[in-house]
Amino acid sequence: MSEALVLQRPPLPKELVLLFHGVGASARDLAPVGQRIAAEFPAAVVASIPAPDPSDLGSGRQWFSVRGVTEENRPARVQDTLPRFLATVRDWQQQTGLGPEQTTLAGFSQGAIMSLASTSAPQPPAARVVSLSGRFDQLPSRAPAGVRFHFIHGDQDPVIPAGHAAAAVQRLRELGLPVTLDLIPGLGHGIDARALAALLERLRG
Repeated sequence: MSEALVLQRPPLPKELVLLFHGVGASARDLAPVGQRIAAEFPAAVVASIPAPDPSDLGSGRQWFSVRGVTEENRPARVQDTLPRFLATVRDWQQQTGLGPEQTTLAGFSQGAIMSLASTSAPQPPAARVVSLSGRFDQLPSRAPAGVRFHFIHGDQDPVIPAGHAAAAVQRLRELGLPVTLDLIPGLGHGIDARALAALLERLRG
């Protein structure tokens, strides 16, 4: 497995921000995002985490295969790899001495799917999850205790349509959870300056 890209590690950290890339990408793809977060939050450990498996799309890495993926089989694929994702977060928490209450998971696309899915654990691993162009593999049926959710999504996303983020926000609000949605006009499946500004604003909050 590739090494994590550590963008900032202060000697006395107060929070932990872990970034998770999309399928077929690498930890380095989120380096510009992590660098901005590090500059904004000097007391945070900021690391971009590589997915564990080589992508079967030809390059980069993945948490699960998207070959032949459907609404029906996606949840099983996510659940199969979720223990590895949770173990990765816990390992970083043990390394830094920080707990879930000081942890933020920020994922793009498949990284967001995994970050959101982690909140279904009996003890969610983070107090805050930011989904960038992401979605739940399946909408939650119960409220993950103590978790705040932020969705940032392009309204022209052809890969994961923004309707998935809107549906997630509606469900989380029905469950009584704090959640925000920033829809970026004209943005496709990606992170632009506006999405990054929204991310930083949500992290400040």
